[in-house]
Amino acid sequence: MRITQGTFSFLPDLSDDQIRAQVQYCLDQGWAINVEYSDDPHPRNTYWEMWNIPMFDVRDAAPIMREIKACREQYPRHYIKVNAYNFNRGRETVALSFLVNRPAEEPGFGLTRQEVQGRTINYVVRSYATDKPEGMRYDGAMPNGSGNGR
Repeated sequence: MRITQGTFSFLPDLSDDQIRAQVQYCLDQGWAINVEYSDDPHPRNTYWEMWNIPMFDVRDAAPIMREIKACREQYPRHYIKVNAYNFNRGRETVALSFLVNRPAEEPGFGLTRQEVQGRTINYVVRSYATDKPEGMRYDGAMPNGSGNGR
């Protein structure tokens, strides 16, 4: 099952040249860029780990591409995304977000049916990745990170 989050998620994975073009477009708009990663891609998990700090006042895509590369090297089996923030109206709003890395195998999601008060049926979506502890979700490494490049 392919995770479909952010812009371009229904398309084939972007090449580095395509990623560079999108990043440059964001910079040309004056948007700040940050890179985030996660091994829990649940659609409601909006709190991914931030890689480094957001990059303001950058005009060339090269430094951002270096950060993406470094994040991929550190977390090759994680989801990695680029966020572009438009702060023109005095608040930071995500103008564009897209995945730039995903694990080779994506476990997908399960739907759990729950009967609650008054015979009401609730459905809960859970990521199969979270069946394993953090740090072991995609490669069998130890929870402290040993064995997965951390």
